Order: sequence, then C-alpha cells, then structure tokens
Amino acid sequence: MSSKNFEEYNFRVTEEVKKRYESIIGDLGENTKREGLLKTPERAAKAMQFLTQGYQQDPVKILKSAMFAESYNEMVIVKDIELYSLCEHHMLPFFGKAHIAYIPNGHIVGLSKLPRVVDVFARRLQVQERLTEQILDCINDTLKPQGVAVVIEASHMCMMMRGVQKQNSITTTSGFRGQFEKNETRNEFLKLIGK
Repeated sequence: MSSKNFEEYNFRVTEEVKKRYESIIGDLGENTKREGLLKTPERAAKAMQFLTQGYQQDPVKILKSAMFAESYNEMVIVKDIELYSLCEHHMLPFFGKAHIAYIPNGHIVGLSKLPRVVDVFARRLQVQERLTEQILDCINDTLKPQGVAVVIEASHMCMMMRGVQKQNSITTTSGFRGQFEKNETRNEFLKLIGK
C-alpha cells in the first residue's frame, strides 16, 4: 500500500470509527455535544487505530530486515520488553513484559527487532496465550534458530477493573521450541530472567 493510499485508508477508518464512538457515547446516556466530549469520538478512534496498528504490520519482514550471518551459537536474551495489548474479550488493556531468548543457527537478528515483533502482535486484539505463541512461532519460523523461548507476564484490566476485581494478579505464559524444550537449557533461561 502506497503512503497516499495508507493515509486515505487511515482517514476513512478514523471517520467510520469516530461515528461509531459518537453513537456509543450517546447510547450510554451522555450528551455528545457537551464541551468535554466534542472531540472524544475522534480521539478514541485514533487511539483505537494506534492500539491495533499491528494488523497493518508484517513481523516477518521486520525480522528479515536485520538478519545477519554469524557463527555465534550461544543463548541471546532480551528481557523485560514492555508490552501493551487489548484483551479481545472486553477490549480492555493488558500490560506487562516479555522475555525472549533464542540460540542462533547461522544467523542473528538486530536486537531491536525482537521488541518490534512483540509490538506487532501486541497491537492487535489478543489473548495472552496466543500472543505468546505468535511471537514464538514468528521467531522460530523466520530465524530457524536452534531454539526459542518466550515468557510473558501481564496484568489484565478485565480482571482488575471488572469481574473478579483482583488487582494484584499476574498471568504468566510461556512457550519453548528446539533446545529450550530440554530442561537444562530451559532452566538456564529461566534463571537468567530471574524466574
């Protein structure tokens, strides 16, 4: 998509989503003409587009843009990658951190690309379990390393603000491929990320 077409697409989507937010705000019983709410539908539409921009991004392309042939074959870890996503069940935020490790198999990747892959998948309507698997599979399928590990720890506003209302709960998900399926390698990774 050209940049002009992308701008037109964004404008059209913003206008459509803006109309829907205005309708929702009115349906909730608010006065959409009240000064404090006049620009809320547009702001909400732009925020939603930002929070779901991962649908328009290609994580494989991001990884391939910075793959380098290298003989290094020990564990590479990027930990404490902050992430923000939206729960697909209630469209409320969940947030936390991801820890990623891989063991190269002839190629390394620019370190900033791993957090970018996290962002691509997090900036979609998600469940934490799928988010973990998508990051894991993308790195595994693209880099073809000896192994990949992903651990995500997150707090979910759908559990904190509504429903069960448990403010201090943290959900942890993990996934392992290749060498990380072996206890020794997995335990080394978990120890290095402080788990």
